[in-house]
Amino acid sequence: MRAYLFIFLCAFLSVALLTPMVRRLAIKAGAVQQIRKRDVHTVPTPRMGGVAMFLGFALALCFARGIPWFRSLFQGDGYQQWVILLGAFLICLLGVADDLFDLDWMLKLGGQMFAAIFVAWKGVQLVSLPWGSVLISLSSFSSMAITVLLILISINAVNFIDGLDGLAAGIVGIGALAFCVYSYVLSKSQPSFSSMSTLLNVILVGICAGFLIHNWHPASIFMGDSGSMMLGYLLTCASLVLTGRFVPSLRHSGAFLPVFMPILLPLLVLFIPVLDMVLAICRRLLKGQSPMHPDRMHLHHRMLKIGHSVVGAVLILWAWAFVIAFGSILTLFIPFFTVLEIACGVVPVLTFLTLAPHYRQRLTELEIIGNKGSHERKGNGPPGSDPSKKDH
Repeated sequence: MRAYLFIFLCAFLSVALLTPMVRRLAIKAGAVQQIRKRDVHTVPTPRMGGVAMFLGFALALCFARGIPWFRSLFQGDGYQQWVILLGAFLICLLGVADDLFDLDWMLKLGGQMFAAIFVAWKGVQLVSLPWGSVLISLSSFSSMAITVLLILISINAVNFIDGLDGLAAGIVGIGALAFCVYSYVLSKSQPSFSSMSTLLNVILVGICAGFLIHNWHPASIFMGDSGSMMLGYLLTCASLVLTGRFVPSLRHSGAFLPVFMPILLPLLVLFIPVLDMVLAICRRLLKGQSPMHPDRMHLHHRMLKIGHSVVGAVLILWAWAFVIAFGSILTLFIPFFTVLEIACGVVPVLTFLTLAPHYRQRLTELEIIGNKGSHERKGNGPPGSDPSKKDH
């Protein structure tokens, strides 16, 4: 545990200290987000914060290599972390190009696919799926296809949700923390499979926390596509290291969720971003628009529209991400109906907090209408009119 804590601090401090330098570099390079119709921020803000997060990830991984506790993970078949690091570099580089030159969405998708195919080709992929008590081996094509699809979904889901200060970093950090708890518990019985996943998720939590210092509202820097795409990529890769080749013997192996967990786990911890992405794509296709056409109808925009502040909207969406991510993890270790009972107590409260500003606005509008009607009845006319001055 102390080794993981040390690596977390390495990642956290690296990103916290490097981000101001990257901010100055972004300003000099012209990577500054101007105000657009769909934006929430009101001041031009530098982006490219993903560069600091990538450097923090790389430094923490190098520190881990020098710690005896982790040394076995970097020996023998322990090359996957370097494949993941190289893939993160490719994704970050693609994001930097987009932050600087605003790439066409087709070109950006092609770059994402290239990086995803590369890491899958190098072995970071699903090779089997559980079905009851039996492992079904996937063909090479199926393994590659599912892996690439999962990576692309995660990359774009985080990219879509990155619209408020601290939102994407917080949601990914929560998802990584859920994975971290899950893989750490499993590492006690199967360390050769799950420790690397725990390590990668600890680093991911660290770089998200370190960046939040500068990205909290009002943000001094945005992560940009270089950060949002890389976070989605890293979270899925960290899960693939765990679920790609190992399916633990769980207490409730007959349940539906554990059977399909290797595919569902990355999507469940990113449920909010994935939901936002699916809704956005469907909404735009129904309007005859490109699925990447920007608008102000994302979940975070709707939160602001019903009356939440930026900080309030971010905290509510964080809470939903926490409940969904940790709820899905809990189903693997305690009975499903116990988790359901907990959810029945938490979800209504969270739903009330989510919709409270909307109902408050409605009550205010009804009070205004009621007061206006009261004035009209008392004065036989609209407020401000003098009933004694009537036409004869």
